[in-house]
Amino acid sequence: MQQKSSLLPATVLAIGIALSGFFAGNALVKSRLGFRTITVKGLAEREVKADLGFWPIRFTATGATLEEARTKLIANENSVKTYLGAQKFAPTEYQVQNVQVQDKMVNDYNGEINANTRYVLTEDIMVRSNDVEKISNAAKGISELLSQGIIFSSDAYNGGPSFMFTKLNDLKPQLLTEATQRAKDAALKFATESGSKVGKIQDANQGIIEVNPAIEIPNESGDKQIDKKVRVVTTITYFIKD
Repeated sequence: MQQKSSLLPATVLAIGIALSGFFAGNALVKSRLGFRTITVKGLAEREVKADLGFWPIRFTATGATLEEARTKLIANENSVKTYLGAQKFAPTEYQVQNVQVQDKMVNDYNGEINANTRYVLTEDIMVRSNDVEKISNAAKGISELLSQGIIFSSDAYNGGPSFMFTKLNDLKPQLLTEATQRAKDAALKFATESGSKVGKIQDANQGIIEVNPAIEIPNESGDKQIDKKVRVVTTITYFIKD
């Protein structure tokens, strides 16, 4: 009997220690689950100017024979290159990319064919320059070649010059720093108004850096504008302490 009586206090003590460990662990979990957080966004923008331009020029020539069409195409090509030279483009800033030949007699679905325009030759010249203003001005004045009988294509390829901003990596660190600071400022303002304090970062997403046109125009591609706007949005979640 004496042995059983001595075991009882030990058993009670062991159960008490186990329960105390359970309650302590349970309280820790609840404490962790009770952490408050706030998610804020930070925006940084910078107006920039494109530093690289592409200008595709597509023109056609027709003839009753392939040789006739080819002769006209060469004359048109020389006129285009002369115009580009007058606009101060160096020969290294443009090149012939493609020449297409079409024989209308091959296509039965064309129906009646004008023998004088049986052959249609199309040529593409790509102009590439870091002087974006020069490209823009030259594109605006190319209509003067129409008086020489040059026919330009009206398809999407010949839709005018496009402009790019290529120095994004130079701006990226500064923009991310600004966006992160603005996100933190927003969190601090919230914490101050709610009587809390901003803790450590729980999660952060730098987001995607976008290069958009300076002016959003419906149904117009942004790459047609020289002026751009670089934009980055960061999303950060902070712990909030009482």
